[in-house]
Amino acid sequence: MTTPNKRPEFEPEIGLEDEVGEPRKYKVLLHNDDYTTMDFVVQVLIEVFRKSETEATHIMLTIHEKGVGTCGIYPAEVAETKINEVHTRARREGFPLRASMEEV
Repeated sequence: MTTPNKRPEFEPEIGLEDEVGEPRKYKVLLHNDDYTTMDFVVQVLIEVFRKSETEATHIMLTIHEKGVGTCGIYPAEVAETKINEVHTRARREGFPLRASMEEV
């Protein structure tokens, strides 16, 4: 016979993390080269990273002057997708533009 009002006993799951935190974030970087045009970099910043023309121009000038510039901060999968999109567009247009990601 079973007792209808008795609750089953539960044991805590072993191996589960006690806290669920925010996913790690990564900044996506564009790197300067001697061949990719400034106009193409601005276009990529507007279309891939959804920057305004003013923001895109500012980031492009930072890339040109400092050799690298931050395009945005994203979870890993989003950052990887954006990097792949940059590389695909650059290769299609014949540019060696390089993007990378770095943990924040």
